[in-house]
Amino acid sequence: MSAFRQATATTLTRAMALSAVARPMISRAAFKAAAPQRCLATVADTVFPANKAAPKPVQVQHSTPYQFDSAAPKAVPAALKLKSGHVFTGTSFGAQNSTFGEAVFTTSLVGYPESMTDPSYKGQILVFTQPLIGNYGVPGQVKDEFGLLKYFESNKIQCQGIVVNDYATKYSHWTAVESLGEWCAREGIPAISGVDTRAIVHLLRDQGSTLAKLEVGDEVLENKEVVEFPNPNTRNLVAEASTKEVYELNPMGDVKIALIDCGVKENILRCLVARGAAVTVFPWNYDFNKVLDQYDGLFISNGPGDPRAAMPTVQNLATAFKNPAPKPIFGICMGNQLMGMAAGLDVYKLQFGNRGHNQPAINMQNGRCSITSQNHGYALVDSVLAPGKTMNGWEKYFVNANDGSNEGIRHTTKPFSSVQFHPEAKGGPQDTEYLFDDFLKLARAEKVKSSNKPFFVTEPLSKDVTKPIEVVA
Repeated sequence: MSAFRQATATTLTRAMALSAVARPMISRAAFKAAAPQRCLATVADTVFPANKAAPKPVQVQHSTPYQFDSAAPKAVPAALKLKSGHVFTGTSFGAQNSTFGEAVFTTSLVGYPESMTDPSYKGQILVFTQPLIGNYGVPGQVKDEFGLLKYFESNKIQCQGIVVNDYATKYSHWTAVESLGEWCAREGIPAISGVDTRAIVHLLRDQGSTLAKLEVGDEVLENKEVVEFPNPNTRNLVAEASTKEVYELNPMGDVKIALIDCGVKENILRCLVARGAAVTVFPWNYDFNKVLDQYDGLFISNGPGDPRAAMPTVQNLATAFKNPAPKPIFGICMGNQLMGMAAGLDVYKLQFGNRGHNQPAINMQNGRCSITSQNHGYALVDSVLAPGKTMNGWEKYFVNANDGSNEGIRHTTKPFSSVQFHPEAKGGPQDTEYLFDDFLKLARAEKVKSSNKPFFVTEPLSKDVTKPIEVVA
């Protein structure tokens, strides 16, 4: 070693030694705080390994590193039984009850709290293709300045059950207040881990989404009886997911939007009110044509199940389309299907649906491709809307680049448009959030036109200026 390198090494060694002597010893107790702190902490799931009842969530939870309880009872068996006859066995980590539903899969890598609370998943057993689920826990029900939930898309879990390959018994995130297993157990939602989700997805892709039963208990392997699989799509899931009463958000907004709730996500409402809109939410079958003259625009939300169950909404839309003074109308997901049916198109059930945060949608107006968040099992039959062709003034708006299915329609002369994907994301990419700006721009233009005057009107000066102004010192 050269003299220079030896001198440098000696200097660094002495500096590190002095630093170690001068550095104060910091105990773990020094980090304990009386008030909640924004920090990372590894917390153990108290339900899955010990099979205990889930406690009520708390705002802040600190615990020691996870230790396996040798005295804990054995994990409870669970099985996913498909109507096709396939059975996948694993271990329960949620509620200790069984459920029926339509087995579907999502390719989302993150956002399981948002997906599980999305009303569009109502009646479905959700299979995650992402292998590790639960690693960042579940956040609390915190609300934003508009009174909307920040981390969930509704106030409860909407899916019937969940299926994962590897459930994380430790979670770590500064917003987390409980584990995924505790949340499922508290909400009565069964969950299964330790199954080959790749094999399940291959089955669902090849054979299509199928009815299933998620069974929990020691007798799942011995229970061989043939059961009748109820189909949730025969129910009016839109009516189940919709609000039962009218309510208003951001009443001081500068533009008034009537929103038809077919199972609306919280972030759709947030995207509207955060842009200054006053939003009035109506039930799915409300005849909005009676009050549409009081609003500057109409919004049709997402929702679960078969759109043909919501024919009253389709009929109301058909009436609104014929209005000689049409108001701007925009629809998302279920809203796209309902608007398409009102325009004269038909719908069909996709083989396995499009669910995830990585679906490419091509804008037929400019050829641009956006990566979108999606969650739907039905689509419009748009074969009559070939490129360059219209039907009663309607044309294709977006097309899925993977399977060619419809991703949106628009009217060529009237302010009507809709998309099949979710521009509000949550979770997922935000490539198409500009569509909310486009819709509200039309609504504000409609407000100016209907009122025949601008928002701000200057007050004319008085003509009586003969009397001098007296100034008092």
